[in-house]
Amino acid sequence: MNGLVFDIEEFAVYDGPGIRTAIFLKGCPLGCEWCHNPEGMSPKPTRVRTLSLCARCGVCDAVCDNPDECSACGKCARACPNSCIRIAGRWMEPEEAARRVLRNERLLALSGGGVTFSGGEPLMQPDFVIETARALGGVHRCIETSGYASVLVFERVIDAMDFIIMDIKIIDSSVHKRYTGVDNASILRNLDILISSGKNFRIRVPLIPTVNDTRENLRQTAGLIAGAKRLEKAELLRYNKSAGAKYAGAGMQYNPSFPVDVDPNVYIDIFKEMGIPCDVL
Repeated sequence: MNGLVFDIEEFAVYDGPGIRTAIFLKGCPLGCEWCHNPEGMSPKPTRVRTLSLCARCGVCDAVCDNPDECSACGKCARACPNSCIRIAGRWMEPEEAARRVLRNERLLALSGGGVTFSGGEPLMQPDFVIETARALGGVHRCIETSGYASVLVFERVIDAMDFIIMDIKIIDSSVHKRYTGVDNASILRNLDILISSGKNFRIRVPLIPTVNDTRENLRQTAGLIAGAKRLEKAELLRYNKSAGAKYAGAGMQYNPSFPVDVDPNVYIDIFKEMGIPCDVL
């Protein structure tokens, strides 16, 4: 029942209503070219360096027992004189995660906030999410998800939530698979389930230049959610141009096939014309 958590952010303001504590879970079945949390992709603990702090002193290499393949044992992190190495991913019991949230319970309640499960993809650890949610009592519970999961998992998890934030990236299945590594059949199916669930929700669209920032894609997206009774609003997220900065520190390469120095199109008018409240972040 334990969950693998790579970060807990307190006083988050972009992860649902009010002030929130965001729990970031490891592992994601998608491989979005624009991901700005590469340390959350792997379902295992991973070593991350803050390269700007690294003095290239070699202490980490000297203490390493597995130079050919990092086992994320943490010896290098403990030995680093500049504290520039950390292990992204720690196993936690639901009760421990709940305690981290509950220590700010009063402030969260006063702001109309609560907890948000994010990632990575939190639907990859459904039992941990559900058990942590149960341990939180009356705290407002939200999940931020790609929606990529089986119907059974999706229904179980959203049933334990008060609010859902769901990404809809690309409507065309072949284009979706090209840029994320998976098709979107299960995502669109789960969107229909969400719309019919009676749960309050937001839809988020990460705007990626030349990938999904077209009028056609955004019009199709808006058409899927127009008229949904429990839809609070749509949020358009501009591509994060600093997304690639984390990759080298995580031992990964950032090689997107889209232009990273171009601002995406922001066609907010499409959503407003269909009567959908829309913000740009």
